[in-house]
Amino acid sequence: MIEVRGLGVTFPGGVAPVLRDVDLDVPPGEQVLVLAGSGAGKSTLLRVLAGIVPQVVDAHVTGRVRVAGLDATTTPTADLARHVATLTQDPTDQLCLPTVLDEVAFALENRGVDPALIGPAVDRTLSAVGAAHLRDRRTAELSGGEGQRVALAAALVADPKVLLLDEPTALLDPAAARAVAGAVRAAAGSGRSAVLVEHRLDELGQLPGRVLVLDPDGRVRATGPTLQVLHEDAPALARLGTWLPLSAELVAAGVDRIGDLTVTATPRAPAGPTVLSARALRVRRDGRTVVDGLDLDVRAGRVTAVVGLNGSGKSSLLLGLAGLLPVEGTVRGGSVGLVFQHPEHQLLARTVRDEVAWGPRRARLGGVDERVSGALESYRLTGFEDRDPFRLSGGQQRRLSLAAMAVCGHDVLLADEPTFGQDRATSVACAEALRALADEGRGVVLVTHDLRLVGEVADDVLVLHAGRALAHGPVDAVLADDAVLRGAGLPLPPVLAAWRRTGHPVRATLQALRRAGLAVPA
Repeated sequence: MIEVRGLGVTFPGGVAPVLRDVDLDVPPGEQVLVLAGSGAGKSTLLRVLAGIVPQVVDAHVTGRVRVAGLDATTTPTADLARHVATLTQDPTDQLCLPTVLDEVAFALENRGVDPALIGPAVDRTLSAVGAAHLRDRRTAELSGGEGQRVALAAALVADPKVLLLDEPTALLDPAAARAVAGAVRAAAGSGRSAVLVEHRLDELGQLPGRVLVLDPDGRVRATGPTLQVLHEDAPALARLGTWLPLSAELVAAGVDRIGDLTVTATPRAPAGPTVLSARALRVRRDGRTVVDGLDLDVRAGRVTAVVGLNGSGKSSLLLGLAGLLPVEGTVRGGSVGLVFQHPEHQLLARTVRDEVAWGPRRARLGGVDERVSGALESYRLTGFEDRDPFRLSGGQQRRLSLAAMAVCGHDVLLADEPTFGQDRATSVACAEALRALADEGRGVVLVTHDLRLVGEVADDVLVLHAGRALAHGPVDAVLADDAVLRGAGLPLPPVLAAWRRTGHPVRATLQALRRAGLAVPA
């Protein structure tokens, strides 16, 4: 169904190819997982298979690419789309119709399907991805995770032969991620071929049977049975910063169980003064109350993580605290900077260097060059200074949006999904940079579905459910509270379930696991 030989891709102005000499075979009914670091060409590979590169996005492409029997580099994308469905990294890129029903039905209408069959097919597909309750919603009102499920339904409804999935669970809560992963497995199991790019391996449940691993320079590092490849190459992959399932991560660390690690807990600095306070906060969005009756204190020197199911009000809370949505109640405090869920919504300049410098220059802060250099290093953007922000990968754009806001010196930084699209190494870099902002005396509030990130960086956790606070307290206590997690519908990833059996602080445990993985020779 997919046959790739010697694929190379170089974008205009690029100093080096993004992909080099890639071979890939995917027979009907097989699902292949693609793993690589941020910016290593994963999304580019999917775009070539979809015909977008080089037909829509200009690039020099070499090699042979056949998908569903067609040459993907020359067959018009509209013809290729009859056989290939794509879910992009950001669902807002592909939701274009006013309602969920219209969005999912469009592919069938476009193919002239009998109208009497369209409604049942839409309902069936929405149910399969856990989005039946969204059928009559407007697409503009969906949260990022809800939009991702609807976009997946729109990709599946026309029964394509090939599925190209770019991080289909990235914006989903843990429960939804497992449901969507199951829907993807079922779709591939019905004779479709699928190529899946994903970071959240432990939340996929059963991994695809075969994996393709790309090196940072875009070459094939390894391919073969998934667990065999990941376990045999675990130390080297850990050093490259590739995400691994817990079983392979333990291999990389040279231990059988997390409890075998040497864990050294370090005392946490006391919290500073309150830098942002909300009382009886009510946030309205699109005529609906999405956050109701919330009290929150953000303290200097502490990171507060906000977690909850998709649609529970997390992003709306940040927008309300930043003054970008109408609120009732009181919000008081110092200056606030916001990193949006979609990084491209706040990119302004034509080079990475100018993007990071934009805020400090307009605020007339001192030492702009030093601020920019430090931020580029902290967020792993050194070497990208002269690149166009809109030519970066999704993960690189996310790090850029964080860097550009972090240098502005706000009292409070609000970050929505700060590690979306990141490999393990860049996710850790972002987490450490956010932790460093708190340690230097700022308040940090982050929204995330990544409970591991919560354990690694947060001091406090606010759990939202249907717009209300279900719990708010220290990270170790909240992540150990079965009643809270069950009430919020948040299953723990395996690494945190294993941590709970150790008796050690969560942050120290996760840091020990990472250090051990990097210490074992590759």
